[in-house]
Amino acid sequence: MEKTDRELSGWVIVAVATLALVVSNGLAIGGLPPFYKPIREEFVALGVVETTRAESFIANSANITFLMSGVFSLLGGWLITRFRLRPMMILGCILLGGGLVLHALAYDAETVYLARFLMGASLGFIGVAPCVVLVSRWFEEKRGTAIGILLTGTSFGGFLIPLVAAPLIANYGWRNAMLATSSLVWIVLLPAIVFFVRSPHVSKGSSQPRGALTNVRSSDTIDGATLRQALSTPLFWMLAACAALIFYPIFFTTQQFVLSLQSSKIGVSAQTAAVTQSALFAMSLGGKFLAGFLSDRFNALRVFVVCAFVMFLASTVLLMLTANNFLLFLLPFALGYGGTFVVLQRLVADFFGRREAGKILGLITLIEVAGAAIGGRITGYLADKNGGDYTNAFYGVAIAACCAFLATLAVYFLQSRKNVSAG
Repeated sequence: MEKTDRELSGWVIVAVATLALVVSNGLAIGGLPPFYKPIREEFVALGVVETTRAESFIANSANITFLMSGVFSLLGGWLITRFRLRPMMILGCILLGGGLVLHALAYDAETVYLARFLMGASLGFIGVAPCVVLVSRWFEEKRGTAIGILLTGTSFGGFLIPLVAAPLIANYGWRNAMLATSSLVWIVLLPAIVFFVRSPHVSKGSSQPRGALTNVRSSDTIDGATLRQALSTPLFWMLAACAALIFYPIFFTTQQFVLSLQSSKIGVSAQTAAVTQSALFAMSLGGKFLAGFLSDRFNALRVFVVCAFVMFLASTVLLMLTANNFLLFLLPFALGYGGTFVVLQRLVADFFGRREAGKILGLITLIEVAGAAIGGRITGYLADKNGGDYTNAFYGVAIAACCAFLATLAVYFLQSRKNVSAG
């Protein structure tokens, strides 16, 4: 009975953590691209941003969110070992909701950047890394499935928010639309965290599942490596290289692809671009769930390699992108990136345990967003240099996807060699 109750409570935690990712990643990252064009046009019209720097302005604001999510994920990973998750997640809600309100009221680039700073910081407390740690505390046997379900939240957010935001923007303007969507933080997410988030409790005399975390803050009895030990292994750094290379094309696809579709060369309408953004996240949702499920039943590393290969093959379509074939890129790429994203998070726990999972995941997240930021800057720069045409930038995306696939192969062989040595 106790095991059944624990499992039921664990799935409640998965539901709340998934909701956290739907709202936080949906509002801070995945759901924002439909806002970009009206923001860009208004700020150019106001004379706040030069026309020749408009694409870089959008890319820079998105980069700030990504970079701060990484920096604060590292900070959050350190705080997880000292404080409980619920108050940290409440702080994340306040930062996210406040950042959205500030952004909606902004009339200069500096205020936009400050708002995106707050939104990025919120993800260190309520984004992927803390939610993965929270769910991992509750699951041992079904960890891959639980994490796969959890990480569909980022896709649900990217799928739902554009569908909600696009008509609001069209009818009420982007500022009112942003204020309206920010209510999801205050009315939906914050109460769910306050009432449902907790850590698993192990009663006296009961046996603790291997690697499970309890309400005790100390990590001394938890299995796995410390951050210092992880940093001393080639496997960590190769996995980190995977993360950075994978997030270069992921950043482009989730943040800048909508703008490239609306460029004069391709000419897709704003409404079609918004629907395309939703389709991207809908397909990645399937990739995340499928990869999580398969990683519990097959070799997780092989699933990782296959997903990265699918992502790379899809990226080659960018080199011949038109208004008629962009779905040939989008749909398989979404499946591949969804899968690599889920399995990457799982592999951190598989390789290094959960003793300092928050710190290790936080550092991996920081490296991920560094790769995303570099990719975003390169893509925005090349698009500005070519008058809003993304053709040259597409080559960078395809090369990064190829290198990401090669890096996953390197991780596979490093871990295989380690297993042979251990045997």
